[in-house]
Amino acid sequence: MLTFLIFIIVIGVLIFIHELGHFWMAKRAGMKVEEFGFGFPPRIFGIKKGETTYSINWIPFGGFVKILGEDGSGKDNPRSFASKSTGVRAVVIVAGVVMNLLLAAALLIIGNGVGLRVGINSDIADRARNLKVQIIQVAENSPAQMAGLRILDEVKEITIDGQNRIIADIAEIQSIIKANKGREIELKIQRGSKIEELKVIPRTDPPPGEGALGISLALTGVIKYPWHQAVYRGIQDTYFITRETAFGYGRIIGNLFTTGQAGMELSGPIGIAVITGQAARTGFAYLIQLVALISINLAILNIIPFPALDGGRLLFIIIEAVIGRPAPKRVEVAVNAVGFALLILLMVFVTTRDIIKFF
Repeated sequence: MLTFLIFIIVIGVLIFIHELGHFWMAKRAGMKVEEFGFGFPPRIFGIKKGETTYSINWIPFGGFVKILGEDGSGKDNPRSFASKSTGVRAVVIVAGVVMNLLLAAALLIIGNGVGLRVGINSDIADRARNLKVQIIQVAENSPAQMAGLRILDEVKEITIDGQNRIIADIAEIQSIIKANKGREIELKIQRGSKIEELKVIPRTDPPPGEGALGISLALTGVIKYPWHQAVYRGIQDTYFITRETAFGYGRIIGNLFTTGQAGMELSGPIGIAVITGQAARTGFAYLIQLVALISINLAILNIIPFPALDGGRLLFIIIEAVIGRPAPKRVEVAVNAVGFALLILLMVFVTTRDIIKFF
């Protein structure tokens, strides 16, 4: 229940911030905002203040700002979306993405000021405190997944034939696993405030690209910066994560076209909820990092030029600016309807995978 509550709060904040960007810029541009909705219809309830209805809707994974004239009508009404220039409309469309990036930057600035857990290398090892060897990836259908190991677990001890080995670094874990392929070992794991003891048998012949257990490890530690450096670090981290995430989505799209497979694991709302719960139990700093990462992902996903997303709407505006006239409205409506249907199918697919994986 706590995991679900935290997830709803996190998603609610991200959706609100995104839609607030559209809302605020539409108002600044003199447009009439008819509705500010959390979730998608059917509506649970709504309250009208001034000219805008603020609504809560049954489908919680999204939100919308309904602006007068978004359907292309009312060009003679100076308060309609359709009456504004392509530049103004483009700014309103991208405002949600910008707000998500600004939120991520603000969270990472705060995080760098209070101390974030990050991967440790030789350049910053002397500044780090509370070092841990943590699991940062668990391969699907691997011995680690079958044993119940999770992302963010800290490996504290390994027991073999009744002999305990306290873990000091990653190389030690790798050496022990390599020497004990095909034999049962016991891992003592710190998971939040709990200690778990899990038994697992390393594979003798793992798939290409996976180790005997099917995990990736990292040495992590807490790094804290003075506030004047935290601002710079937060902005720098936002840029780096945004760039790498965009490249990652580019690789996924490329893989889908070339091989028909994403090439990496995708998660839907349930998977995000589970990871959010793990991060919350692990600590406030983890939760800050995760929310910033989700916010950046939401920004990038929305700006992809796919129908029904902000990027798809922006593409139609760019086409209008280039050819000097809007695309036929029936074409835009049909394309967006198909795009929305595909997004729903994708959501159903990844949600089903999450249910199978986590339950």
